Amino acid sequence: MRIPIRRSRRAYSRISRLLGLCLALAATAGQAAPSAGLPRIVTQDGRHALMVDGAPFLVLGGQAHNSSNYPAALPKVWAAIKDAHANTLEIPVAWEQIEPKEGQFDFSWVDTLVAQARQNKVRLVLLWFGTWKNTGPAYTPAWVKLDNRRFPRMLDKDGKTSYCLSPFGEATLAADRKAFVALMTHLKKIDGDQRTVIMVQVENEVGTYGVARDYAPRAQAAFAQPVPAEVLARQKPQSGKAAGSWAEVYGDYAEQYFHTWAIARYIEEIAKAGRAVYDLPMFVNNSLREPGPLPAPPWKSDFASGGPTYDVIDIYKAAAPHIDFAAPDIYLPESRKVASTLESFQRADNPLLVPEMGNAAGYARYLYQILGRGALGVAPFGIDYASYSNYPLGSKFTDRRMVEPFATVYGVFAPMERAWARWAFEGRTRGVAEGDDRKPQTVALDGWNATVSFREFQFGEREYLKDKNEYAAGTETPNGGVAFAQLGPDEFVLVGQQARVKFSGSGANGAKPSMFVRVEEGRFDGDGKWIMERNWNGDQTDYGLNLPAMPTLLKVKMGTYTP
Repeated sequence: MRIPIRRSRRAYSRISRLLGLCLALAATAGQAAPSAGLPRIVTQDGRHALMVDGAPFLVLGGQAHNSSNYPAALPKVWAAIKDAHANTLEIPVAWEQIEPKEGQFDFSWVDTLVAQARQNKVRLVLLWFGTWKNTGPAYTPAWVKLDNRRFPRMLDKDGKTSYCLSPFGEATLAADRKAFVALMTHLKKIDGDQRTVIMVQVENEVGTYGVARDYAPRAQAAFAQPVPAEVLARQKPQSGKAAGSWAEVYGDYAEQYFHTWAIARYIEEIAKAGRAVYDLPMFVNNSLREPGPLPAPPWKSDFASGGPTYDVIDIYKAAAPHIDFAAPDIYLPESRKVASTLESFQRADNPLLVPEMGNAAGYARYLYQILGRGALGVAPFGIDYASYSNYPLGSKFTDRRMVEPFATVYGVFAPMERAWARWAFEGRTRGVAEGDDRKPQTVALDGWNATVSFREFQFGEREYLKDKNEYAAGTETPNGGVAFAQLGPDEFVLVGQQARVKFSGSGANGAKPSMFVRVEEGRFDGDGKWIMERNWNGDQTDYGLNLPAMPTLLKVKMGTYTP
């Protein structure tokens, strides 16, 4: 995807001044500036940033396993987060934990978590496992999950009870809202000054498998009502009728859209009440349906109806304005599906964050694509050393072998995380991941194109090889990727692995011969200062920039000359 950059050289020069500030802030990422205000999502020209301590923040995250949300489990979590070079931990707070008896709240888990996060200099994104976790009520307190009369489940078409709690359960909503407000009140009390917690996810992978919607009397009555005006304003009718009941306006899509509205409206009540107490950014995550173009096919029991899938983001925007964005949980390993998912969730009105992603080694290449697209951040799932593996969705390993593919990438981004977040917010970043087809990809930059190819040797061109079937070691499976940041008209920072990068001029530069002026390999130190290790030339640039298996950071200066 190309986002054109049109700036003068004077505008580009401002980045050098901003760079010093942003990288200095990186050194104090674990400490809050008292006057910087609460974390918040800001938008400019259709791009977004998560502001933390007054500057854009890049979430280099890891999500713990579902059952690692207890103090005794935390040592294995912190060890993995440290090894991953992550700056943010996503971890659940379960309703059953904080309100085991109705009206009696226990925040000892939250207190321990926040205190240890500060000790480890890690930010937190809390995951509220309330009414729904992966569509089910498993994380509700026993006094909720076992009282179906007071806290009703959905009914199917035949009147049989579903496993899923109904979004029309008034008592359920009131109880969930009360618990969430209590949590946010407590967070403000213990963390309002230091702001260790930077975001909150409200519920988890909502929707319903196997049942399109609730068919209980309250739901049936609501289904027969006219579609709310705010939904009509955003979600295009599918039947040709511009107003009327859900069935009249949306036809074959009516049940999914109605269920989406019902759940989003429920989540809105919780988020709105929580933010009235402590106004942190909030989002919802999504168990994906098969990606594809709009309009997507109607629901046919093939995904969780009611969840914030890419085709109903507008319904969530209409029904839940206190939710900042909908985010995709990516467990689809195919490169085509990953690219389509990122494209559909990154919108001018919806920031891109990947709060869950498989932790198998093959997913590490997507870090370059995600961060290069200007995402708020990413968090592979299962980044802790509990003796549990969710293979085949993730890695078979539960030790450092699982963390290492992500750690090597995070380790390069971490010292420049604030600068990268700023560059992304300004629209200066791009990224690619090696596709399953192993084909070259072209990245459109301002005045330049960068062609990224894979399975190359570091020396020579493929047509020179005597054995056409020979490939570089370590490239048996797709694992390459490159992310670019354009600092000026001819200046770039790029980071990548297992890839070859060749620059060519475009626009006015396309009519002139071009060459590398300087290619510095180096790193940013703890204070954000660039440390050059060597200048690439000769063999290291004659065949493009050949990035090895270990993620490598380069500062590149291009130039043109008159033939």
